[in-house]
Amino acid sequence: MYVELKSGFGDNGPAWICNVTFSKSNRMVYFNGKALKQKKGISANHMDIETGEEYWISGVKKRGTNRHWAGSGKILIEENIIKEYLGLVGEDKLDKSKLGNRIITVRFTYRNGKIRLFGAGYWRKGKKAYEEKK
Repeated sequence: MYVELKSGFGDNGPAWICNVTFSKSNRMVYFNGKALKQKKGISANHMDIETGEEYWISGVKKRGTNRHWAGSGKILIEENIIKEYLGLVGEDKLDKSKLGNRIITVRFTYRNGKIRLFGAGYWRKGKKAYEEKK
């Protein structure tokens, strides 16, 4: 799925291509530890039930035009779905100018015009530390 934070960013918010989980009724989407409730709107179609932050969630487009035409910025893609994504868009490799990869999770809030990160990590860096501790 394509997920983009809209609150405070317009069409330039942080964006991900990632796996999400749906509730049985398909009215809630679970993403990065957040519960996003379906809502009606033009710029956002889901809302975080805890923070009120608005998100746009949609399927991944085969043309690769996931962002709004007026938006900009890289789209982070989960490493575990890169192969599936490349098959969908009919490419052999990622277009690094549009996409970033290796992300496993980013947890943040946006309040009073500031982004507060709770954590972010790349598996390639974390994997080495994990294996060393074993």
